[in-house]
Amino acid sequence: MRRAKISIIGAGNVGATAAHWCAAAELGDIVLVDIPETGAMPKGKALDLAQAAPIVGFDAQLVGTTEYADTAGSDVVVITAGIPRKPGMSRDDLLATNARIVGSVAQRIAQTSPAAVVMVVSNPLDAMVQRTWQVTGFPPRRVLGQAGVLDTARFRAFIAAELGVSVEDVSAMLLGGHGDSMVPLASCASVGGIPLTQLMRPERLAEIVQRTRDGGAEIVSLLRTGSAYYAPAAAVAQMVEAIVRDKKRLIPCAAYCDREYGVGGYYVGVPVVLGAGGVERIIEVELTAAERAAFQKSVDAVKGLAETMARLTG
Repeated sequence: MRRAKISIIGAGNVGATAAHWCAAAELGDIVLVDIPETGAMPKGKALDLAQAAPIVGFDAQLVGTTEYADTAGSDVVVITAGIPRKPGMSRDDLLATNARIVGSVAQRIAQTSPAAVVMVVSNPLDAMVQRTWQVTGFPPRRVLGQAGVLDTARFRAFIAAELGVSVEDVSAMLLGGHGDSMVPLASCASVGGIPLTQLMRPERLAEIVQRTRDGGAEIVSLLRTGSAYYAPAAAVAQMVEAIVRDKKRLIPCAAYCDREYGVGGYYVGVPVVLGAGGVERIIEVELTAAERAAFQKSVDAVKGLAETMARLTG
């Protein structure tokens, strides 16, 4: 049986760690790509990871490269390319720069892997998924963003720590953009099937919801010289597994919504069934009045970002 081919664009912390998780889980053969200016760096990381295989016990071919030709015929392509916001850089500067980078990557993917499912991790996430879809011209179901899996993982981790229970017994869901406006759904959270609202005081739950929204910023403030990569990369691997093994996982992803939730043609975080075809369907859940208002505010923020990107990129 042919192994899936997984190409990861960007061999930095998130990309290289995603390659690690995917290889260890034997999800497929992996191509790790970076820009020519990095020299042999991606090749060195791929070689290092390949030499871990006899120790960990996984079978996968690993290639490090700066050539997109090596990615040809990929089943899944993960885009982690882009730059972090630097001192003195405005949000518009970051948006314009990463839109150019991601747009260039998307153009090359469309040429080399026209049948791939493309997963975007680059920030600002929701805008970068929109950009990738526009440039590739792929069907919307084959372009999606990784954010909700990471954000729900943070939410679940905080809940488990607060209640002193296993993370495996915590179930959670969230909607909206990846950032300050995300909407963790208290009404959809449970522990061992027991509604979270029966186990936690409302004011404490509100604090955990806010910490989830600030989860990325909290790690940046602690690391000082970088951002999160273990959990984002693990989230990538979970989504790649759902695709290459056709798992039909019901998980939150940044997906193209038109009539769904009344979004009107933008990428935003919603629950989806993720399988071999990418986003196989979007699940619309019943929201409380407060959740719906918060979700609409998040959608408006995503639309504003997309409109700014359109203006900056012409």
